[in-house]
Amino acid sequence: MKLIVCLDDKNGMLFNHRRQSRDQNVTADILAMTAGSRLYINAYSAPLFEGQTVTVAEDMLSLANEEDYCFVENLHVAEYADRIQEVILYKWNRRYPGDFFFDLDITDPAQWQLSSSAEFAGNSHETITKERYIYADKN
Repeated sequence: MKLIVCLDDKNGMLFNHRRQSRDQNVTADILAMTAGSRLYINAYSAPLFEGQTVTVAEDMLSLANEEDYCFVENLHVAEYADRIQEVILYKWNRRYPGDFFFDLDITDPAQWQLSSSAEFAGNSHETITKERYIYADKN
């Protein structure tokens, strides 16, 4: 599966029990990137994608196949590491008082390789960084 996550500089996903992903430009970028593919979200994320063609499933990390995208805001993903081929991170380039953190370690270059990085203007943040990591095939 291809994982999509929004993070602050400390890998925080939620702060004060609020999402970090409420930027309209990020949502538009996710929809453009996933056009023609299945995009899984859970009920927590549904308000961000109201009126869009997405698949809402609480067990999305179990259901998603290799080509599917999963937008994750409030789930731990490390236990699904063996099913994740790609990670797309949207970074706010700020530190928030986080209380829920991204639990997948993508810092090992023997396992994860940064394949692209780009910056764009957000609706809520002047600059958002989008990074794409690909799982390195060790065979």
